[in-house]
Amino acid sequence: MPRARTVHFPILPSDLDPQWPSPRNAGAGRFFVSCGGSCYNCAVQSSPNIYLVGLMGAGKTTVGRQLAKRLGRRFADSDHEIEARTGVHIPLIFEIEGEAGFREREMQVVESLTHENNLVMATGGGVVLDPRNRANLANTGIVIYLCAQPRQLWERTRHNRNRPLLQVADPLARLQELFVQRDPLYREIADIVVESGGGAFHHLVKQIEREVRTRCTA
Repeated sequence: MPRARTVHFPILPSDLDPQWPSPRNAGAGRFFVSCGGSCYNCAVQSSPNIYLVGLMGAGKTTVGRQLAKRLGRRFADSDHEIEARTGVHIPLIFEIEGEAGFREREMQVVESLTHENNLVMATGGGVVLDPRNRANLANTGIVIYLCAQPRQLWERTRHNRNRPLLQVADPLARLQELFVQRDPLYREIADIVVESGGGAFHHLVKQIEREVRTRCTA
């Protein structure tokens, strides 16, 4: 069953990352935030971890880093952690070990990081493909899904060569396929869903912070 109910506030994607398109180019829109009724065990743990999920280019690292700063927590990016542990960039891992090899490394990193406390973690776009990851994320923290439409994601990632799954003839079509495949999995474990389309970045982080604090002091 979905873990979320709906709350609305506006966010500007252009404020989230310098590479994001401006509203003039991306079209008018809003961010809509859906918030679950309760986090996984706030009554037991007053400061549960916070995990950001979503497709590549959704802004997980940017939002996560700023949210961690506001909350006084350590920030981790699972993709960066994989690169730090292996000593190579993700495209090379894909080239040598294939996607299956990368996913196994990703699972190990996620399992390790979810055992930490007071953490804000940005995850890779495909983290939800492994049911072990979905269970670890859903059972150990508050999951925030940053949702953006494929065309927006394509605008944000089309000049980035560090995304192995998008090195295809039609990356927009690939993003559309990934969205169809992964969106239900993100929503399956999400406590908060942020659907983007326009607005101001600082509102996003403040509203997520407020929702987290409210849910874990109730």
